[in-house]
Amino acid sequence: MLTAQQPAPGVVPARIHVTDRLEAAHPLAADGAVVLTGVEPSGDGLVLAAAAVLGERLQQVFPHRLRASDGSNFVHLHADSFDFVVNVGGVEHRRRDPDEDYVLIQCVRQSDSGGDSFVADAYRFVDHCATADPELWDFLTRGDVDLYGAWSGLRGMPATPFVGRHVEYTRAGRRIVRRGDGVTPLHRDPGADHTRRMLARLEEAVHALEETLPRFRLDKGEILVLDNYRCWHGREAHTGDRAVRILTVRSSDAR
Repeated sequence: MLTAQQPAPGVVPARIHVTDRLEAAHPLAADGAVVLTGVEPSGDGLVLAAAAVLGERLQQVFPHRLRASDGSNFVHLHADSFDFVVNVGGVEHRRRDPDEDYVLIQCVRQSDSGGDSFVADAYRFVDHCATADPELWDFLTRGDVDLYGAWSGLRGMPATPFVGRHVEYTRAGRRIVRRGDGVTPLHRDPGADHTRRMLARLEEAVHALEETLPRFRLDKGEILVLDNYRCWHGREAHTGDRAVRILTVRSSDAR
């Protein structure tokens, strides 16, 4: 079992001006995260930042989401992904995708107190599990689950279970490490009890990991760019008004 005393895969993203595209590409590739500065706190600025960082690799942009709150609880480590389709005028439109491989989080308003962010390199977490908790590692790399089963009643979610593993690979060999709160055992899976135990064990390990991670604070307009296949992110609870704008995209490197 992983504990808070073991080395933590914490990431403090480098801060790079949005116009320094080539300079930003290196820490994003090396650490899976970078903070872009010099961006207007607007939806247009967010989309332009995605294009600046990914260039011609940017293939699909999903609708941005504005998240505003007057006080909020702690947000645990997670990777962004959702299987969400809506019908607009008789035509189906995909609003979210299970393989959004990059996420951009822009600070629109920072809270008076709290709200600091934290990022974990999930590759390092999984690699550490291989020796620290082989049973959990085996579950993450070999155990099939329903990735969105907990949200099956939500309108727009497909009725067909989305079967996958926490750790998978794209056709080109890019590793995906998932982390979300929609995961459930497969329907009528004889190993469901084991899956539930492993999910609880993963949650315990992730919560312990969170305590060890370095914190950093986004200023107004700054954008946290994450390799969503590699990094998990979360934030501290906060008091007062806070708002972020979130954009998920698919690149040409996505599965």
